[in-house]
Parts: sequence; structure tokens; C-alpha cells
Amino acid sequence: MEKKETILLDARLRAVIDKHAFDAELCNGHRLVAFFRGKLREASPTMSGSKVQVELSPFDMSKGWIVSTEDER
Repeated sequence: MEKKETILLDARLRAVIDKHAFDAELCNGHRLVAFFRGKLREASPTMSGSKVQVELSPFDMSKGWIVSTEDER
């Protein structure tokens, strides 16, 4: 089975939607809903304005997964 293709991009969190969901904006202005992935859910609280790296599917670019935060890089 082939590995799924994903896109890694930098984004900035704009607003908190839910406990683990954020409104994020890419550097080109595209907005999406970003969710925490895996152990990042227990990480320190992320606030609006934080820089993160998101993983997107090329098939649905309206939502993505936060794979790292500015503090982890």
C-alpha cells in the first residue's frame, strides 16, 4: 500500500474554535480549520497568533493537522 501524500505548510493560528480546533491562516492567505494531532493535545496551551506547521491532504485543503508548534522547532 502506498503512503498517502500530504503537504506540510507553515500557518498562524487566528482564533480558537474549540478545545483542540483552531482557525488558521497560511502565508498565502488561505484559511482552514486546524486540529491537534497525537501528543500535541497534551502540550502547552497554544494561543492565537502562534506559528505552527500544518499537514494538509491535497484532496481537502479546508482542514489540516497541527504537527508542530513554534516552540518545538
